[in-house]
Formats: sequence, C-alpha cells, structure tokens
Amino acid sequence: MDEAEFQRWVRLLETRTGVTVPPERKPFLETGLRRRMRETGHEAYASYYEDLLDGAKGAVEWAALVDHLTVHETHFFRHPPSLQLIRDEWLPGWLASTEAEQTLHALSVGCSTGEEAYTLAMVLDAALSQMVPARRFGITATDVSQSALAVARTAEYPQDRFDEVPQVYRDTAIERLEGGTLRISERLRKRVGFACVNLLHATRAPLRQLDLIYCQNVLIYFARERRGELLDGLARLLRPNGLMVLGPGEVTGWSHPQLRRTGGRQTLAFVRTSKETQA
Repeated sequence: MDEAEFQRWVRLLETRTGVTVPPERKPFLETGLRRRMRETGHEAYASYYEDLLDGAKGAVEWAALVDHLTVHETHFFRHPPSLQLIRDEWLPGWLASTEAEQTLHALSVGCSTGEEAYTLAMVLDAALSQMVPARRFGITATDVSQSALAVARTAEYPQDRFDEVPQVYRDTAIERLEGGTLRISERLRKRVGFACVNLLHATRAPLRQLDLIYCQNVLIYFARERRGELLDGLARLLRPNGLMVLGPGEVTGWSHPQLRRTGGRQTLAFVRTSKETQA
C-alpha cells in the first residue's frame, strides 16, 4: 500500500467513523484490509474501495470491514477506581438529590461485547436494589460493531471471562448453563439494551437525558482535536448532577462550563452542575 492509497483509506475511515489511523498504524490497517479482501475475493485496494461505495451492498460490506478493524478488547470490572467512584462517591449524592420514583438512565459508549455494560448493571443493581423502595435503572449500551453487539445480546461468556467479577456479585448476577458457559442473570439482562451507534452520531440518536455516561477506551481512536467536540456533545445529554466517566489519560485540557471535575487522580470524571443546555 503506497502513501496515496493509505491516505485515501484514512480519509474514508475518519469521514465515516471518526476513527483516526496515524502513520504508525499503517500495518494494522493494511493487514485488516487484506484479510477482508481475501474473504471477499478482491485483489486490488481500488476495486474493494469502489465496492464499499456501492449502495446497499457496499453498506453491508462496510459493516463487515468495521468489525475487522474495530478492537474488541474488554473484560468485566476493567477499571475498578472508576466503578468505585460511581458506587461510593457519586451514587449516594444522586440518590439524595432525586425523587424515589426517578429512574437512573445510563449510557455505556463503545460497549464492545457487553462486559462493560453488564458490569455497570451489577454495580447499580447491587446499590439500588437495597433502597426502600428499590430504585430503578436502565442502561443503553452502544457500539459500531454489529458482531460485537450480537455477542453482547446473548449475555453468554466462557467461564474464565467471569474471573474478575468480585464474589459479592456472582450469586445474583450469573446463571450457569450447560457446557460450562455462564450467562448474565435475567434480572440484569432486562436492564440493558444494545444499539449500533457511532459516537460521532450519538447526540443525534434517540437518547433520553442521562444520569450516567461511561465512555472509556473509546476517545483514543479519535483525533485529539475531535475529542473535545465529542465530549461537548455527550455533556449535552447529561441531566443536572449527572456523571460522565472517561478513561484516565484519554483527554487533556478539556473543560466544559457546566461540568466540574470530580474524583481522584486515578479517575477522569465530570459532574454536570447546571440546568442550562449548551446551544
């Protein structure tokens, strides 16, 4: 792949997904493209590129290519300090400031195969089910990969994937199936809904106002100058006292007039302090 061809593919990916491929990631892009081209019988980048632009047929193949190029690395309870911030610092204040009948609405961005969304469900369920009366919650989980979302919807994982789930959650969060496979319990599955949404278009998706946005290990795939725009859009979705949790180090120098930084050095999180919405 020469430099002109590489730049053409970089522009297509950034235009359609917002994902930026820097020069040092050229081998990754080339390998992913060649693998998919072999599967579809293409020998030249140019013909494959043109087929991707071919209406409905191209849209189907584009979805398959995105699956090849999207990293699906994830696991349960991936960043304990962020989960502790939600459970021990933010949630008590949210409960004190809201009516008993108010449902907590959360968004898991870039949920991949679902472990992150179900982790949030475990944490929220353990805390809110103890309230009298029990408080309700719902989680919308989004990703650009249809194949990853298909796995997430089954809620079934090999037994070793649950090794990092703390014992305190296992009795109520996990069901054992035949063959050694484990599945997230029905009480949690019905609290999580999955949707194919690109972060670039998240603010245009039919999302209700949110109390919690969890967006870790997603922004690193976008150009630095675009990350602030994406965060501004997510901030508009937050209710007053809502919390947005990012991955530590994913963004530097970003601030918002209606959000304040919260949490310690191990986390990167912001609370909405104003009822005003940004134009």
